[in-house]
Amino acid sequence: DGNDESDNALIRTVGYIPQFSFTPKDHVEIGEGLGQMDFALGAKLAGARFVVLSGQLARLERAIATLMLDTHTEEFGYVETLPPALVNSTTMTGTGQLPKFAEDLYHTDDKWLIPTAEVPLTNIVANEIIDTNQLPLRMTAYTQCFRSEAGSAGRDTRGMIRQHQFSKVELVSIVHPDQSAVELERMTACAETILQKLDLPYRVLKLCSGDTGFSAEQTYDIEVWLPGQDDGKGMYREISSCSNCGPFQARRMKARYRDSNDSETHFLHTLNGSGLAVGRTLIALLENGQQEDGSVLLPATLHGYMGTDRLVEQS
Repeated sequence: DGNDESDNALIRTVGYIPQFSFTPKDHVEIGEGLGQMDFALGAKLAGARFVVLSGQLARLERAIATLMLDTHTEEFGYVETLPPALVNSTTMTGTGQLPKFAEDLYHTDDKWLIPTAEVPLTNIVANEIIDTNQLPLRMTAYTQCFRSEAGSAGRDTRGMIRQHQFSKVELVSIVHPDQSAVELERMTACAETILQKLDLPYRVLKLCSGDTGFSAEQTYDIEVWLPGQDDGKGMYREISSCSNCGPFQARRMKARYRDSNDSETHFLHTLNGSGLAVGRTLIALLENGQQEDGSVLLPATLHGYMGTDRLVEQS
């Protein structure tokens, strides 16, 4: 129980907060110093809250997503899926984005741009009856995500923290009701594994009732340490939110299961989580790996993907 984020419960803190012999910069200063992060060009092409990445930073975005997909498919058994980025109103309604959050979405003709791959992935089982021997279903997708951020106007206007277009690797599980609580713990651990592979310090919070989202019955937030935020004093920022939605979405989309010895159908339970937000992971790598000379040291798990151990100024 609780009223707002101040009542959330700290579950665990993992990793060591880096110590610097200089005042750490935020990702905007680092990225622009590298000559590979251009917000002015993003504004020219699309408007405020867009960015153009180039050179090593563009490759880093791709490398992060590939590491995430490789980990979730090869180690945790998620099926890589490439869903549409445009969906219809029925699909948006099934996962709870419509009608409540219409102002936060982008609408074009009779389609909606997805705010997260949770929407198309979860709706794969809409109007289906799944045999229990097929459960659990676990899917992961790397997609662009689009949010108008109408409900958060004026927040995080600097840099890449909150943009209209961003990329994310999403995790979705479709499970028997008896398994959803255990699946939430498993999904959260899968997301945490990425941060551990990248040597990024983080903490896990259990959200109270007043801070839990519309569709969820229980949520864990994972927050990564960003040393360049708050004028170099650092702070934790959300990088993943893993939720057990129980039967809420399944009821809306008529997603059911049937036991082999039971003629009745019952509603499935659905779960979703970021595994992780790619842009915020890039931010965390820049701020935690920054060096006084402006270069950025990369964790060992990315060296093979990047072909180097550091980011340097683009010539």
